Amino acid sequence: MGYIPHTPEQRDAMLAACGVDALSDLFDCIPAGLRPASFDLPPPMSELEVTEIFRELADKNYSQLTNFLGGGFYDHFIPAAVDALASRSEFYTAYTPYQPEMSQGTLQAVYEYQTFTTRLLGLDVANASMYDGASSLAEALLMSVRITRRKKVAISRLIHPLYRQVVRTYFAP
Repeated sequence: MGYIPHTPEQRDAMLAACGVDALSDLFDCIPAGLRPASFDLPPPMSELEVTEIFRELADKNYSQLTNFLGGGFYDHFIPAAVDALASRSEFYTAYTPYQPEMSQGTLQAVYEYQTFTTRLLGLDVANASMYDGASSLAEALLMSVRITRRKKVAISRLIHPLYRQVVRTYFAP
C-alpha cells in the first residue's frame, strides 16, 4: 500500500485556501534575484548511498579502525529513521498511555508492524506488544500449549537462564 500524503484535489483545495493557483506562487514574496535558478543537484540517492559518499570523504581525514568488540557489535548501516523512531518514549518503554489520543500513534505503529510482519513472513499472526523477550517467550509457549493441547514444552539450554526462569514462573500454576 503506497503512502501519498495528499491527493491532487486536496492540494488544490489547500492552494485555493491560501489564495494562490500553484505551489510556486507561494514563493512570489521572495525577490527573483534571491531565488535560485537551478539547484544543480545530482540524481536521487538512497540514504545508504549518501552515507557512503560522506564516509568516503571522512576516510580522507583518518584511517578506519577495526572493531574487535564481538558479541554482535560490528560495523553495519542503521538508517537515521531507526534512531529517530527508537528515541520516541513510546518505543523504548513498555508504558502505553491510557488516553486514546496519546496512544493512537503507538497503537497504529504496532498494528502496522504486526501486519507487515505477517505479510513478510507469511504468518497467520504476529504480536509486537510484549514487554520483553522473556515474557514473549513465555506467552508463545503458553499459546503453543493451548493450541496443541500438549502438557510439556521443551526449552533449549541455550536460552538465557533468566528467560527460562520467567517461563517457569508463568508455568508454575
